[in-house]
Amino acid sequence: MRNFTLSDFDFHLPPELVAQHPASERTSSRLLDGTGPEPIDRIFKTLPSLLRTGDLLVFNDTRVVKARLFGEKPTGGKLELLVERVLTGHEVVAHMKVSKKPPIGTVLQMVGGFRATLIGRWPDANGALFHFAFESDAGEDPYALMSRCGHVPLPPYITHTDSAEDESRYQTVFARVPGAVAAPTAALHFDEGLLAELDARGVQRANVTLHVGAGTFQPVKVENIAEHEMHAERYEVPEATQQAIADCKARGGRVVAVGTTTVRTLESWAKSGEATGDTRIFITPGFAFAHVDLLITNFHLPKSTLMMLVSAFAGYTRVMALYAHAIRERYRFFSYGDAMLLARGSTC
Repeated sequence: MRNFTLSDFDFHLPPELVAQHPASERTSSRLLDGTGPEPIDRIFKTLPSLLRTGDLLVFNDTRVVKARLFGEKPTGGKLELLVERVLTGHEVVAHMKVSKKPPIGTVLQMVGGFRATLIGRWPDANGALFHFAFESDAGEDPYALMSRCGHVPLPPYITHTDSAEDESRYQTVFARVPGAVAAPTAALHFDEGLLAELDARGVQRANVTLHVGAGTFQPVKVENIAEHEMHAERYEVPEATQQAIADCKARGGRVVAVGTTTVRTLESWAKSGEATGDTRIFITPGFAFAHVDLLITNFHLPKSTLMMLVSAFAGYTRVMALYAHAIRERYRFFSYGDAMLLARGSTC
């Protein structure tokens, strides 16, 4: 197998193809069917016809929290926090955007009337993230404070400020466990009607949890992709899902991962043997997949780790050809964009 470099995953994307808003209805997005010898242009609501009785859809049930918070230093300087992880004791880990970093011990006054005390860097003195303690007069925990005071953490390529539309649509209809700062976007195309149709066809469902971090948007900066260090994300594969996958395989069904976050969760579990924990798994061409047979995914950023993952899954040559087709046919890209269906294939 060839040695892939960062440049192999680059392509020209016309900027007008970056979706700034969701489709009018979740299931009205387009679906590029890449499972056959030639690409087929479909609509997402036709997905049930492409699956079989006994197949298993695995979703990521993480819930996006309103993790973007604004405030100011005692000097009056403005700042922005993006909460990456909630710890115990009203403490959080966050990215901080500010002109000059405040010293440890500084108490920040946050919009919404609560305070954030800087405890230090995270996970150590040289860490890129910051450790804060949140405090409000009402004693609210960080989730309550984010719900009341925060903003939807839209991706950097979406240019508008968050709105009521984003609060509703940048969230899956089955989101359950709060903790993500980015949505598992392939699952945004499902609504209750489509789920009911899948149930009626005998397609099974199961959930995993992976709290998507802001690191998912970080660019790869090294040409030798083997030198790239992945960000850590928390995941869990419940026992019921482990059993559902075993049952699916036993009956000859296919495991259909809804989104790259589900792939990363299932393959982290397979690789580590641990059903819960933190993962830094980096999936590139040549990776041996243990669980996933089909993948539903949106279209990803050039030179991104997610482009590498889908190329590892369906084959580099095939994925690049499908992306060229999608651009020619004016598919909508990224979080609010269209979707594709891929089958596991060659890595070449």
